[in-house]
Amino acid sequence: MTTPVLLSPEVSAALADWLAHLRALDGASENTIRAYGADVARYLGFMARHRGGTEGVAPLAALPVADLRAWMAHERDRGLGARSLARALSAVKTFTAWAADRSGADATAVLSARGPKLKRRLPRPLSEDGARAMLDDVGEGARLPWVAARDTAVVTLLYGSGLRISEALSLTGADHPLPEVLRIRGKGGKERLVPVLPAARAAVTAYVAACPHEMTAGEPLFRGVRGGALNPRLVALAMEKARARLGLPASATPHALRHSFATHLLAAGGDLRAIQELLGHASLSTTQGYTAVDAARLMEVYEQAHPRA
Repeated sequence: MTTPVLLSPEVSAALADWLAHLRALDGASENTIRAYGADVARYLGFMARHRGGTEGVAPLAALPVADLRAWMAHERDRGLGARSLARALSAVKTFTAWAADRSGADATAVLSARGPKLKRRLPRPLSEDGARAMLDDVGEGARLPWVAARDTAVVTLLYGSGLRISEALSLTGADHPLPEVLRIRGKGGKERLVPVLPAARAAVTAYVAACPHEMTAGEPLFRGVRGGALNPRLVALAMEKARARLGLPASATPHALRHSFATHLLAAGGDLRAIQELLGHASLSTTQGYTAVDAARLMEVYEQAHPRA
């Protein structure tokens, strides 16, 4: 087990200031800040051990590439995967750029370092039948009728509008009754307009009618049993139970419903640019991942129809 290293007061203060800087940026979630903070703290601790003592901010920003490679090798040795290491390197570069700007150090070596090559992961949507079955079944495991209506409303909205779970749970009583087109604030504070299907509006209306908690403009639309904001983990748990009953794969998660929305829309002839706008993707290349999923499914159908001799 590696012995923890205390950072110098200067470096500790710099790390705290950088995290405060991230918090001030629009779209930097608390989960992202915690992950980046942990990654950079481990990096700084390694450098203190590797270089034989704590250093100031300027020398750390101007480290040679050999030291950075030593840190990356250490992270791989402790079992960090390529994707996690890429995230950690991104955090280190972000911190280093900020530190270099403050101290005037030359951070070229660190900022130009290349991360591990990542194999692009394809989205894992449900089939159309699987998505329908999830919507029909997700409320079956609830002990209270209004909770069943709530869970059904949430997953119907995720699948019907392609929302992230955080976006759905950020809706308030002011959003009810849901309009035909909903304005959503997504990652980075970017706003987009998404259509709300009649089935989703009906599901939310049924939930609100059954919910024992008063719906006011300033309160969350989706509530927990005690009346507070609904924990996203409870939605995931309801889907876990439903997929076990339905025999669906472990990839049938709340986020998979967003993938399913995009994939099924594309399969029905949807325009890729329009789907990009509906999902709120900053880059078209992210949305293009769904074309690969569609092609993969097409080949799967082809192989089943034309098995090799």
